[in-house]
Amino acid sequence: MTKLTKAGVYLRPNETSKSSLYKKQETKVTLKARNKGSIMGEEVQVFGFWASPYSHRVELALSLKGVPYEYIEEDILKNKSDLLLKYNPIHKKVPVFLHKGKPIVESIVILEYIEETWKVNPILPQNPYDKAIDRFWIKFIDDKCLPAVRKATFSPENERETAVEEACECLKMLESALNGKRFFGGDAIGMVDIAANFLTIWLRTIQEATGLEVLSVEKFPDLFKWTDDFISCSVVKESLPPTDKLLSFVKASLSQ
Repeated sequence: MTKLTKAGVYLRPNETSKSSLYKKQETKVTLKARNKGSIMGEEVQVFGFWASPYSHRVELALSLKGVPYEYIEEDILKNKSDLLLKYNPIHKKVPVFLHKGKPIVESIVILEYIEETWKVNPILPQNPYDKAIDRFWIKFIDDKCLPAVRKATFSPENERETAVEEACECLKMLESALNGKRFFGGDAIGMVDIAANFLTIWLRTIQEATGLEVLSVEKFPDLFKWTDDFISCSVVKESLPPTDKLLSFVKASLSQ
């Protein structure tokens, strides 16, 4: 991995010491080109945060399509860079995607742009009806499922029972979309799988930190198996944050 840092050494997540997790840092840059022989010279940059499932969505889509990109790690908690604020002045959030100097924000919008720009290894079906159905489930995940799961895991104790019931109802509906398939995309990872990435190591880590169980093999066997299959894919595994570091981060966030 080529290091392009202005100062110091860029540390990948599994190389970052525990004491440095919350220290104010300068923006760090590295070139991620797992497929150097594929599409070069595209001037692709991703502004992200190591613990963000939304950043991971974008990185995974690019990796699946073999698109090399420059990754810029943002300290979104304490020290957002001037470039991040310039390219996303409305939300001031990651991910921000730059292609030939033109910024795009919001992870699902970015995924749609990636799919339209690089046709290789499609992550949406080619059939218009199937594509519409996938887009429905992507919207369901972001608008209904993830907010319900977050509410269940972080709600006050007196509201938790109702919140967990609502989250389980959403997960039940999402599980039905698998319909016996290995992935939502069929035999290969598609955009619905990428959109649902929060339900894998991020939710597992939150459940471990809080002691609350929303998604389990007993409650949702097919959906739980999907999480195992998803994180077992080599291209996914390469870009996931280390679980021990993520657990420390979640515990520290909960204690604040």
